[in-house]
Amino acid sequence: MSAVPDLTLNTGTTIPQLGFGTYQIEPKDTVEAVSTALELGYRHIDTAEMYQNEAEVGEAVESLRSQVFLTSKLNNGFHRPDDARRAFDETLTKLRTDSIDLFLIHWPLPTLYDGDFVSTWKTLAEFLEDGRARAIGVSNFQVPHLERLAAETDVVPAVNQIEAHPYVLNDAVREYGRTHGILTEAWSPIAQGKVLDDPAVVEVAEAVGRTPAQAVLRWHVQRGDIVFPKSTTPSRMQENFALFDFELTDAQMTALSALDRGEDGRTGPNPDTFDYLPD
Repeated sequence: MSAVPDLTLNTGTTIPQLGFGTYQIEPKDTVEAVSTALELGYRHIDTAEMYQNEAEVGEAVESLRSQVFLTSKLNNGFHRPDDARRAFDETLTKLRTDSIDLFLIHWPLPTLYDGDFVSTWKTLAEFLEDGRARAIGVSNFQVPHLERLAAETDVVPAVNQIEAHPYVLNDAVREYGRTHGILTEAWSPIAQGKVLDDPAVVEVAEAVGRTPAQAVLRWHVQRGDIVFPKSTTPSRMQENFALFDFELTDAQMTALSALDRGEDGRTGPNPDTFDYLPD
C-alpha cells in the first residue's frame, strides 16, 4: 500500500492529500463507514455540521484521534459571530476533541446576512488564535469572496473546498489559491459519477489499467488538489485509496482537463446565488 502524501498548509501544519468524505452518509451508517476507512489506511476525515454525522465521526475516530486529520464546517444557519462560536463549541463536543485540525465556512452565502461573511471569518480566526482550530479555511468561495477576505482581514484561508472535476475545472479559483497560499480541496471529484462513462475518461483508465474513478482521482492528485471521495462500499473505498502507485502522462492529464464544461458542468449550486438555510 502506497503512503498518502502530505501537503503543507499556510499554517505550517500538514494535511493528507487523500481523505474520506462523509457527505450524505446517514448517521446510522457513519461509524461503520469511517471505521472501515480508518482500517483501510485513511487518516483524513471530512465532515460538516450540516451533514448531521459529526457525533458518529467523533465516535469512530476517538481511539485514533492523534493520528487523524479532522475537518468540519460551519452550518449555514450560524454565520453570525455568537452563533458561530456556539456552533464551533458543539462541533468539538460532538467530535470528542479539544481541537480540530481544520474548520471551514461551508458556504459564503453572499445574498444572506447582509452579504457579511467577513465577520464570520473573523470569528473563525478567534478559534485559530486560541488554538482550538489548528487551521481555518473556506468552502465554495469564489475569487471575489476571497479578495474581500484579503482586503478586510489579515488571515489567509488555509484551504478552499470547491466543486472540481473534469467537467468543472474551476481553474480561476484554483489559480487564485495557488498564488495566495490557499490549497484547493475538490468536492464531488467524480461529478457524482457523471464523468465515469465519458469516453475520454474510459480511454485513459484503460491505458493505465485502472478504473475510471481511479483515473479521475489520480488526475486530481497530479493537479495538486486535496481530494476525498465518498463511498460506503469497502471495495470502492479501497479502490479509491489506491492512487499513489501509478501516474498519468501529460497527454492524459490534458485529455481529462479538456472535458471542462464550465458552469454547465456543475453538479451542485453556484456559490454566488446559493442561499440554503437548514430548518
